[in-house]
Amino acid sequence: MADFLFELGLEEIPARMIVAAEAELTLRLREMLGRERLIVEDARIESFSTPRRLAVLVHDVVLQQADAEEELTGPPMKAAYRDGQPTPAALAFAKKASVDVSDLRTILNAKGEYLAATVRHAGRPAAEVIASELPREIAAIYWAKNMYWRAGKPERFVRPVQWMLALLDSEAVPVEWAGCKTGTVTYGHRVLHGGSPIPVSSPAQYLQVLRNAMVIADVETRRERVRKALDRVTRIVPDARWREDHALVDKVTHMTEWPSVLLGNFEAEYLQLPEEVLVTVMRDHQNYFAVEGTDGKLLPHFLAVLNTEANERVSGIIRHGNERVLRARFNDARFFYEFDQRIPLSERTALLEKVTFQKELGSYAAKSERVRAIAAKLGETVAHTGKTVDLPALDEAARLAKTDLTSELVKEFTELQGIVGGLYARAQGSSEAVWMAIYDQYLPASMEDGTPRTTQGLLLSIADKADTIAGMFGLGLQPTGSKDPFALRRAANGIVKMLAESALPLTLSAVANATGQHAAFATVSGFLKERLEWYLREVRGGDYDIVKAVMAAGADDVRDAMSRVDAVTTARDSEDFAAISAAFKRMRNIVEQAKAKGENFSIGTSASLSEDAEVQLVTEARKRAEAVEALQSKGNYDAALLMIAELRPYVDTFFDKVMVMVPDADLRAARLGLLQSILDDFSKIADFSEIVLAG
Repeated sequence: MADFLFELGLEEIPARMIVAAEAELTLRLREMLGRERLIVEDARIESFSTPRRLAVLVHDVVLQQADAEEELTGPPMKAAYRDGQPTPAALAFAKKASVDVSDLRTILNAKGEYLAATVRHAGRPAAEVIASELPREIAAIYWAKNMYWRAGKPERFVRPVQWMLALLDSEAVPVEWAGCKTGTVTYGHRVLHGGSPIPVSSPAQYLQVLRNAMVIADVETRRERVRKALDRVTRIVPDARWREDHALVDKVTHMTEWPSVLLGNFEAEYLQLPEEVLVTVMRDHQNYFAVEGTDGKLLPHFLAVLNTEANERVSGIIRHGNERVLRARFNDARFFYEFDQRIPLSERTALLEKVTFQKELGSYAAKSERVRAIAAKLGETVAHTGKTVDLPALDEAARLAKTDLTSELVKEFTELQGIVGGLYARAQGSSEAVWMAIYDQYLPASMEDGTPRTTQGLLLSIADKADTIAGMFGLGLQPTGSKDPFALRRAANGIVKMLAESALPLTLSAVANATGQHAAFATVSGFLKERLEWYLREVRGGDYDIVKAVMAAGADDVRDAMSRVDAVTTARDSEDFAAISAAFKRMRNIVEQAKAKGENFSIGTSASLSEDAEVQLVTEARKRAEAVEALQSKGNYDAALLMIAELRPYVDTFFDKVMVMVPDADLRAARLGLLQSILDDFSKIADFSEIVLAG
């Protein structure tokens, strides 16, 4: 056994692309070595990355493939021999299998008699296999954006390849790709160590060799170093803490090889600007961490993560440069903020006529009117259920929601759209219900985001997203495959998340219906249900078959579907539930086959059912149907499923004693009708025939 190390050295990779690339390279190496019989299935594999490298370390690689046998199937016997002599087809197959014609044998399969041969593949050395297979795996790595860098050459990659390192224990593996050949050297930090190559004698030394060259290749170690440095430097400021920001910690971790932290300052007068503006400038434009006091309010300081280890003199120069850049950004923000106040939001609605939403759907002024209409319908639906909703505030928020798109601050800092509108509405005297709805209108942008804080905010966000979905579907611009240029899946995911995590009494069909796009109602409603199925499975972790079973029973109410998935998940492990699920599957098969044959169903009549087993099943099913319906209406699905499972002995006896498809047409129709009625009565929680049973 040996350890295999592969490092791919590049020019700086964008931080947002590193995580996925590291994971894909690791997976590709695992699959390649597994496919080539060089590692066991549970082999230990480590991966590393920095802005300039992707590396994978595989433990316990077999040095020599084991010999393998492969069974090949050739032409049919009738084509392989004629008059007892092998035909060209048989000779060609023997040549392909590298055996003599006399070594071919005959096998019998579902299609008849065929020639067959056993081919023995001699195992190759691991180094030889890796050298031949690895280039294809490198070339196949997916990048959202890539480039050509060698004139007239076909290779495309995220950045030009600078070096490659491949070691099998202490032996170099000769891999060549994109004009670059592997060696036994790596490179350290570009500034702190210089450009001289560093020899690596074995995979076990890799991390320490790089650390000596001022590179921390392990991502988690580097992330921990960043967090500790942030903590340490923040202690310089009394009673201060850095504002927690997981996404920014990840970003700067992937932007550095040897991170350190520097404390900077800015004038306290800038704290008069809204906190959201200051944090956005620091975070999104400069990758700085905000510093706050114990009361949560911003302090006039920031933390910058550097990819260097500077002395006091150099740190002073860097600090001064960062402060100067941030001061210029803050001055821009302050100018735009003050300039925008000259035109109140209420006067900006007319300016939306000149801002295009989509060429065939018109301007943002037109979109605002559509959103107002949708929000009003949704608001009335919610109000009719007795839930409090401020309809005038909702209408005002919808009217003003997009006006900040005409502001100079949003033009400069586009990530603040919605937030700026809310801040301006608050500054200009709007009620809390109005400005908070405007502020939260784009939430949630992802599954990790929170949802709007108020009922008005939820309804405005749903209306905005529903209008976009319905409008694009009306134009035939649905997402296809992995392409979703208008982020319609994200919009639908947001609607599902809001309905799942709030108490809004809205169904998916109510949302689709409120758009007024009656021609596209079915497709929009179906799209929302598709995203609900994704949410139940991928976000809430529901088993594929259980989610499918619940969706098959109808899933218009998001929270109700969640409750049913939870109940079925809890119940599936019981013996009675497994048995009744198998019985329902059997019923469904019988019913579907009968329908395909055009059989009659006598649903609701049992006069012709006289055998004890079927009479008992009718009696017990009717007795439980009403009780199950009552439990379902109260959302008590756990108890309802227990009651359905109690049908097991009667269903088992029925199938043991009774034949459904009897010659008597009337009796056959009555028994089919019985099965159909049981499926109808007891499949409202989930279609149990979709449940996958062990074995």
